[in-house]
This record gives sequence, C-alpha cells and structure tokens, in this order.
Amino acid sequence: MLRTLTAGAAMLGALAMATPAQAAPDKAPTPDEMMIIDVVKANGSGCPDGSAAITVAKDNKAFTVSYSEYTAQVGPEASPLDFRKNCQLALDIKVPNGFTFAIATADYRGYASLQKGAWAQQNANYYFQGYTQTTRSEHTFKGPMDDVWQRTDQVGIGSLNFLNCGDRRFLNINTELRVNRGFSDSKKYTSFISMDSTDASLNTVYRVQWKKC
Repeated sequence: MLRTLTAGAAMLGALAMATPAQAAPDKAPTPDEMMIIDVVKANGSGCPDGSAAITVAKDNKAFTVSYSEYTAQVGPEASPLDFRKNCQLALDIKVPNGFTFAIATADYRGYASLQKGAWAQQNANYYFQGYTQTTRSEHTFKGPMDDVWQRTDQVGIGSLNFLNCGDRRFLNINTELRVNRGFSDSKKYTSFISMDSTDASLNTVYRVQWKKC
C-alpha cells in the first residue's frame, strides 16, 4: 500500500435512491463508521512513485488527488514521449456496511501554456475493477493560451456507476494529458499542460454520491 488515509469525521448522509423522482438524505453513519481510502497502486508517467497524494474531505463528500510531476509538453527540451502523460490510480475505498457509492462529479484543475497553433487534451476514465461500465470525459484546449484551467464533469443521477452493494472492488481512475504541436513552432517554443500541486488550487477533486443499500 502506498498510503492510507482515514477521514476523522462522521460520514456524510447517504442519498436515498428508492425512486428516480424521490431522494432524501439517510441518517449519517456513526463516528466510528469512517471512510478509509488505500492507494493500492499509482502507475503512469504522470505519477511516478511518491508524486501523487490523496486527502479526504472532513465531511467525506470529496477526496482530492494532488500531483507534483504531471506535465505533458512539446518543445526544444521535451523528449519524444513527453507529449503524453497518464496516471492510473487504484483505490480501495472502505465504506460502512449497508452503503455504496459512485463518482458524481469530478473537478480538474491545472495550468496550460500553449503556443498559437498548438492544442492539448485532458481525458479521464473511471470505473470499478471488473465492471464493464465506465465513465469517460474529454476536454480540449487550444493555443494561444497561458493561464490556469478548470473543467468539471457531471454525471446524472440516473447514469451513476454505483458499486454493487456488498462488492469490494478497487475504484480505478485513469487520467491523461496530451499536447499536440499543431502548426506551432515547437523547435523554438514549448507548449505544455499540467495538473500539479505547486499551488494549492492546482489539483483534482472527485465528489462521491452515496446510496443506502
């Protein structure tokens, strides 16, 4: 295990899902029923060993993944493989008996410096181990650009990819950054896109939706 983090406050009230048209909060679990997240594996060119950190919000409504070496780039100092970076996290999320969860929204933040003619993409794919259903997203950025960026993916309640009640599966989060030089002059100028934690605002936040079984 790379890291284990335990939320120290009571878990948020789960959202009852008896019918699509009716939803009310369930009674919150007791303080000893805490969510635990184990990072089973962090693998990829964007998150080498020790460069990805996960924290859980005090109200257990979200968890944050921060990166320190997640940058894709093209330019005079970039290697041929630097145009694409990826990171796959395998998370073991333990929840109280009688509850399950799904990813409801994901906020991605970072910085991009793209020359005119260059463009970049930020892609995400998250799914439960062994499940065929996945949630995917794709965002494109076009140069010229030199600014922080933020994108939010929202998943409708009816299409939430809930873990089956009673199952214990790893939650896999696979993200990717790509830069394409397009018609920019990459022999003279560098274009890049990053997700990192140099600034506290540059991170990735995933919000979860809870359901009572």
